[in-house]
Amino acid sequence: MTDTADSGSGGDIALGRRVVLRYRLPAGYPQPLTDVIGELVSLDPPTVRAADGQVVSVARDRVVAMKALGPRPIRTREIRALEAAAANAWPGIEQAWIDGWLLRAGNGYTNRANSAVPLGSSDGPAAIGAETLHRIGEWYTAHGLPVQLALPDRLAPLPPGWRSWQETRLLAIDIENFVLPQGPPMVRITPTPDQSWLDMHRYGGNDPATHDVSPPQPLAEVLAAVHDGELGFATLGLPQPIAIGRGALTTASDGRRWIGLTCVAVASEHRRHGLGSLICAELIRWGADRGATHAYLQVEAENTGAIALYDQLGFLDHHGYRYATPDGPR
Repeated sequence: MTDTADSGSGGDIALGRRVVLRYRLPAGYPQPLTDVIGELVSLDPPTVRAADGQVVSVARDRVVAMKALGPRPIRTREIRALEAAAANAWPGIEQAWIDGWLLRAGNGYTNRANSAVPLGSSDGPAAIGAETLHRIGEWYTAHGLPVQLALPDRLAPLPPGWRSWQETRLLAIDIENFVLPQGPPMVRITPTPDQSWLDMHRYGGNDPATHDVSPPQPLAEVLAAVHDGELGFATLGLPQPIAIGRGALTTASDGRRWIGLTCVAVASEHRRHGLGSLICAELIRWGADRGATHAYLQVEAENTGAIALYDQLGFLDHHGYRYATPDGPR
C-alpha cells in the first residue's frame, strides 16, 4: 500500500471508488493499525462504506494510507438486472419473448432497438440452441430485419459460427456519490424531443458538411419509446441547441431505480468546455428528483475520450456487451 498524495486525505481518488483505508487505532488496542475495505463516500473526513453496510469515518490525522482498488466484483444477477433496466429504457417499437430472450424491433434504427438480449434466466446463461436461434430468426424475418443478438458478459455465449463486433462498456455510478449541480439549471428537459434536438442527434453535434454520407434520419418513435418508465430530453442553448442528451428512468428487476444516459452530444465548436458533463449532471439530477438511486451509460470500448470523461465524473465499469449475427456486422 502506498501513501496518498496529501498524507492520507485521499489524494486524487474519486468518490465512489473501492479503496482500502489503513488507519491508526486509539491507544490500548492490541494492534496499532487496522484496515477497512469498501466504497469511498467522503474525503472530509475520509469515510468508507464496507461491504456489510458499516460506515467507517476516520480523522485525517489517523489515516496512514489509502489505496484505490479495482471495482468490486459484479455478480451475474446484477448484470441481468441492469440489462433489464437498460432494455426498458430502449425497447424499440415491438417486443416479444422467446426462451428467455427479449426480442426488440425498431424499424432497423439502432442496433440496440433491433436486437435480442438474454434476460429471462436467473440461474445461468440463457438457452441458445439451434431451435431457439431458429425461432428468433423467424421473428426478425417476419419484421423484415436481420437476426441480431446483444450479448452481455456472462449472460449468453457467442453461438458457434457467429461473429461479434462493437464491444461496448456499460458504466455505472451510485448517485449518492455524485456531486449534483447547484443553482438554477441552464438545461431544459422535456418529455419529447423537438426537431432541433433530432437534427443535432442525427449528426452527433458535428457539421453536416463534414459527413461524406448522411446518417439516417432519427426515428422519433424509437427515441421516444420506454417501457414502464419516464423519458427526459435535455437541451442546452437557444435558439439552436449546443448540447443535448436523453435520460430514461426505469426500474431494474432487483428494484433499483436507474437513470440511463444516452444520445449525449455537444456541438463541435463548443466542445472541451464541460457541456457534456453538464448535460449528464442535469439528467442525473432530473432522475434523482424522480427516485433514481443509480445512473448508467453505454460507450463503445474504443471511445477512450468519452470513457475518460465519464471516469472523471465518477462512473465505474460495470460490464460489457457486444453484438452478433451469423454473417458479422451489417
